[in-house]
Amino acid sequence: MRGARTGRVCAARRLVAVDTTLQDPLVGRLLDGRYRVDARIAVGGMATVYRAVDTRLDRVLALKVMHPQLAADAAFVERFIREAKSVARLAHPNVVGVFDQGAEGAYVYLAMEYVPGCTLRDVLRERGALAPRAALDILEPVLAALGAAHRAGFVHRDMKPENVLIGDDGRVKVADFGLVRAVGSATATTGSVLGTVSYLAPEQIEHGTADTRADVYACGVVLYEMLTGAKPHAGDTPAQVLYRHLNTDVPAPSAAVPGLAPGLDGLVAAAAARSPEARPYDAVALLGLVLEARAALTDEQLDAVPPQARPGDRDTAGDRTSVIARAVPAEERTSVIDLPPPAETDAREVRHTGRMPAPEPPAAPAARQLPPRGPLLVIAAVLLVLGLGAGVWYINSGQFTRVPAVLGQTEAAATQRITGAGLDVGTTKRAFSDVYERGTVMAVDPAPGERLRGNGTVVLTLSRGPEIVKVPHLVDKPLAEARKALEKEGLVAGVVTREFSDSVARGAVIGSDPEPGTERAPDSAIALVVSKGSPIDVPDVTGETVADATAALQEAGLTVRVAPERVASPQDAGSVAAQSLPEGSRAAEGDAITLTVSKGPEMIEVPDVTGETAEDARAALEDAGFEVELKKTFPYLGDTVASQSAEGGSTAPEGSTITLTIKGL
Repeated sequence: MRGARTGRVCAARRLVAVDTTLQDPLVGRLLDGRYRVDARIAVGGMATVYRAVDTRLDRVLALKVMHPQLAADAAFVERFIREAKSVARLAHPNVVGVFDQGAEGAYVYLAMEYVPGCTLRDVLRERGALAPRAALDILEPVLAALGAAHRAGFVHRDMKPENVLIGDDGRVKVADFGLVRAVGSATATTGSVLGTVSYLAPEQIEHGTADTRADVYACGVVLYEMLTGAKPHAGDTPAQVLYRHLNTDVPAPSAAVPGLAPGLDGLVAAAAARSPEARPYDAVALLGLVLEARAALTDEQLDAVPPQARPGDRDTAGDRTSVIARAVPAEERTSVIDLPPPAETDAREVRHTGRMPAPEPPAAPAARQLPPRGPLLVIAAVLLVLGLGAGVWYINSGQFTRVPAVLGQTEAAATQRITGAGLDVGTTKRAFSDVYERGTVMAVDPAPGERLRGNGTVVLTLSRGPEIVKVPHLVDKPLAEARKALEKEGLVAGVVTREFSDSVARGAVIGSDPEPGTERAPDSAIALVVSKGSPIDVPDVTGETVADATAALQEAGLTVRVAPERVASPQDAGSVAAQSLPEGSRAAEGDAITLTVSKGPEMIEVPDVTGETAEDARAALEDAGFEVELKKTFPYLGDTVASQSAEGGSTAPEGSTITLTIKGL
């Protein structure tokens, strides 16, 4: 019944909310010769998701296509492909499956399971708080999916309601493993953390590290949100939300929704403890606690109807997956480390059955108050909360100012904020960008959050908008030169077809699609037509000697290959029995013609037909592979074979003629 209840929760809103306000170049296109793109479902920071049809298997699926401007970044492509490999290792009913991964030109894609329905975010936006039974019905399969990932050796790192899909049939699935990372590779990453602000664990914010307990923390926040209809830490800016994660415990959900069972407060406190040591060690351990808590609740407590006063009460500053600067000294920052793909899934696959025997978890220690943080960290956090970046403080007796966050702002607004912080603006640069609107700031040097001594100088790079390139003239260029010319312009050679041409040299370009001068976005694929040269009429060389046949074909501009096997044929032994292209065919200069050499006709035993009628004798000989000729003696009234030119039982070449003499009266 849990699936049915979950399905009813989801009935209010469909997952597919297609944006028809913008023209999408992929909609209606056949991607990679296989996937027909029907509609756009959603757009994220790294990729766009489409509903598509696999024309080979005739099934509906979801295509996750990386934004073309990111496909040139090897790190992004590596992370994108890592998602496919990671999820492909998880054969779990609560994980959105990955079927295929590939690329066509600038489009790198994943072919994934399509789940018609809605997201948990849709449900919370429509309904606000959920009854505890519905919240646990959703949380348990989510933990089962994450448990499978944790036991396979990696963490999700971006758990949030947007990544929980609820199918029309009530199935719950975890999606978007795009930030997945191996458990053993949790290391600091250049003073930044990647994730969604409202669900980041304190250790992700403070140290940039994440293990299985970071996913547990996010699930604790999600449970709080399902039970109350609101996030535990709200704020007008991401910095304010980060500050509260670091310094404030997640409150008991019963404080917002009076009457909730104490066991639910305990679950949230255990999962969302600020200290990772105070949380269950992974999703499997938390699932054990959830099942234990559910068993202790009465039906009345499970079905308690929450107040519906706050659907849509949401902290939009914390909903986005972002790169957030950490407040750490510059000397503690480390370089970005390329991460290996996740470890192979072990045999301990976790499956959600509703009554699964969870491993015996350790008793969840009470969430403990973290020790006070150092004064420098507190000051830095206050600066982030206030959004100043122009705060002045002293380290090693030196005065520093942080570069304000101005990405995406107009030049005037960015200049005003930087000068207001006591910094100077240097010579402005300009560059193309498919992400930032024309005239807005697309890059800052030094980067936002970096510290400058005194009134240092900040250089802004303004977006010129999407870069448009023109297809160059390629006619008469050899194919290799044409490829280089396209690459120089920022384009790539697409499909290459070949045609005969009397005017363009063999191997040179006849034309392109689109035509020269056409404007295209960078990395667009340009189809090329390449010349096969003037056509050559293939002569007939069957029956000729191999030497004579070779000379005739080479004189025509063709090359010759002799097949190693000889065949029986009516042609004389050693002569050409067959050629790969028949007489009258058109070939290009240098094309190879394969000659098959005859080993002579096959010898066949001659049937004895003397004494038979002429009709029966003819039929028997023709069936054996011979030609038949009749010779009658005078007077011509008889119909019986008196003799045959080749005696019965002897052998004769296949196809040779046997003469029959017919008796006269």
